[in-house]
Amino acid sequence: MKLIDLHVHSYHSDGVLAPAVLVAMAAERGLASLAIADHDAVEGIDEAMAEGMRLGVDVIPAVELSVELGRFSDVHILGYCIDHHDPAFRDKLAGFRAARDNRGKAILDKINRRLLHSRKAPLSYDEVLSMAGGAVGRPHIGRVLVDNGYARDMEDAFRRYLIPCNVPKRYMPAGEAIAEIRRIGGVSVLAHPPTITEDRRRLRQVVEQLAQLGLDGLEVFNNLCFKDDMLYLERLAEEFGLLMTGGSDFHGFEDDVELGSGRGGLAVAHSLAEKVKELAAQRKHSHA
Repeated sequence: MKLIDLHVHSYHSDGVLAPAVLVAMAAERGLASLAIADHDAVEGIDEAMAEGMRLGVDVIPAVELSVELGRFSDVHILGYCIDHHDPAFRDKLAGFRAARDNRGKAILDKINRRLLHSRKAPLSYDEVLSMAGGAVGRPHIGRVLVDNGYARDMEDAFRRYLIPCNVPKRYMPAGEAIAEIRRIGGVSVLAHPPTITEDRRRLRQVVEQLAQLGLDGLEVFNNLCFKDDMLYLERLAEEFGLLMTGGSDFHGFEDDVELGSGRGGLAVAHSLAEKVKELAAQRKHSHA
C-alpha cells in the first residue's frame, strides 16, 4: 500500500527543517504524497514542489490556519490544493506572520525578565532567529532554552518558561478561514480534532458547526489519537459526509515522532490524498 503524510511543518513556521529536506526524507521513506502545511505560511511550498518533482514525491500545496470558533480558540484548519500564489491570501497571511513575529518577541521578553530575576543571562533574539530560520515560534525559543542549559528538554522548557510566559495568538474566525480556503481552490480539513476537546459530545458539536460552515474533511489519522479516537472520528466523518485525511504533524525536533509513521503506528493510505485532489479538481472544473 502506498503511504502519505499530509501534515508536516518546515522552518517557515514552527518546524526546524527546510522544505526540500522534508521532501527528501519523504522520498527516502517511500511516501507517495507529502503536504507541508506550515502555520499561516506558504513560503516553503515552491521549494518543496520543485524537490518533489525531482524526487518523484507528489507535494500537495497546503497551509494550517489558526482559527477560533465560539469559545474554542486555536482550532487548526488545514487547507489542501490551495493556490498559494493568490495575492489577497498572501497579504492576509502576512498580517498573521507579523502578529506571530511580535508574539515571539513578546514571549522572549517575558522569559528574559524571568531569567534576569533569577540572575541568569538573557537569551539573544538573534540566536532564536537563527534557530528558527524563519518565523519565531515557541518551539524555537524552547530549543535555545535547552541549548543554554536553562531546561532539561523541550517538555521542561514548556513547563518552566513557555507556558507561564505565553502571549495569546491572533486567530481568524473559522467561517472566514474555510471560505478563504475554498476561494483559493482548496479543500478544508479540521486538524487533530481531539486537541479541541476530549469531550466527544462537544467535539461532535464543533464538527457539526464546522460542517455547516463548509468544512470538507477531518484529520482522522494523527499522532494525538488513540485507536478508538480514530474509529470515532471515522464515524463522525461518515455522519457529516466529510473526507478523511491523516498526517504525522512532524516538526523535526520531537524525539518520538517520525515523518510518515508518527509515533510508529501511523499508516495513511494514498487513496485519501487522491480523494482530496479529486474534490479540488471537481470544484475547479465547476468554476471554469
